[in-house]
Amino acid sequence: MILSDARIRQALGDGAIVIRPFRPECLGTNSYDVHLGPYLSVYRSAALDARRLNPVREFRIPPDGFVLIPGQLYLGVTEEYTETHGFVPFLEGKSSVGRLGIDIHSTAGKGDEGFCNYWTLEVSVKLPVRIYAGMPVGQLIYFEISGAVERSYGAKRSAKYRTVSAHPTPSRMYLNFPLSRKRAGRTRRP
Repeated sequence: MILSDARIRQALGDGAIVIRPFRPECLGTNSYDVHLGPYLSVYRSAALDARRLNPVREFRIPPDGFVLIPGQLYLGVTEEYTETHGFVPFLEGKSSVGRLGIDIHSTAGKGDEGFCNYWTLEVSVKLPVRIYAGMPVGQLIYFEISGAVERSYGAKRSAKYRTVSAHPTPSRMYLNFPLSRKRAGRTRRP
């Protein structure tokens, strides 16, 4: 079941949902609008490797906006920090953003119960489009959970995105490969 505006407001009061900054005008009938944060990242390499940490170049979106181009993956971040306890959050793009040909995530629309962080966005576009920091990009929808949660996201040792950051977080898929974990800590010698 999807939470209504009244249930979201109640969960905010109980601390089961945290949204900072919270703006009452962003609370919809059954969702909460989130905004694009000030940072974007792009991968430095044209070919990525799932077994390795892929370096990114991060930059701040200028006040006059930034033009996204097709064929490039951008990592963005929400302006809002969120926590969800006892519910499952889903992040969906706003229809107005979709109508500009902007996708804000390719696969990672579902959060986990216990997720406490900013949301990294996997942004791609169909046509060149200028975007701005602070623009509404998505909406959080909250679902009730059926049954007890045995282990919250924040309590899982395998949770790769627990470090709180207001900057886009690149893929940490490489941590799923045991050999990569050992090599990630080593520095190469010339």
